[in-house]
Amino acid sequence: AQQGRIREKAYGKQKIYFANQEQLPAASEAELRGLDGEITTRAAAVQALQQSCRQLEAELRDLNNSMTTTEMARELEELRKECTSYTERLERIKSASNHVSPEEKEKVCSEQKLYCKEWRRRKRMATELLDAILEGYPKSKKQFFEEVGIETDEDHHVTMPAAV
Repeated sequence: AQQGRIREKAYGKQKIYFANQEQLPAASEAELRGLDGEITTRAAAVQALQQSCRQLEAELRDLNNSMTTTEMARELEELRKECTSYTERLERIKSASNHVSPEEKEKVCSEQKLYCKEWRRRKRMATELLDAILEGYPKSKKQFFEEVGIETDEDHHVTMPAAV
């Protein structure tokens, strides 16, 4: 500080030391432009490196999330076993001799329709008959059914099948 190379400044009790700027050589405009160009070039290089790092990070994440070769082989083996079992099941179904012919199916469906139609007809007749009896009966419908011992479809939670 006594030789003039370093300057001293006091801020209350604190002292700071810094280089004397007058002793340093002054940079020309050309040197400053050259340094600016170098800074710009290095900044572009840093940006390019950051971009490539981001791409590598994304690629690494994709690789970490994907299956390994052994996992892939295990998965492939499981899928082959599953496919084989489905193929065997399909062959068993195709070779079965108990298939229902369309004629038999149509016959069963028509019989079901006939039986459902008869069921509805008989239920309607029984309901009309019971309603006629209940007109002169002094007690409730439920009490009458209990005394006579009539069980209804509703008591057993039975519903008529829908028309096929």
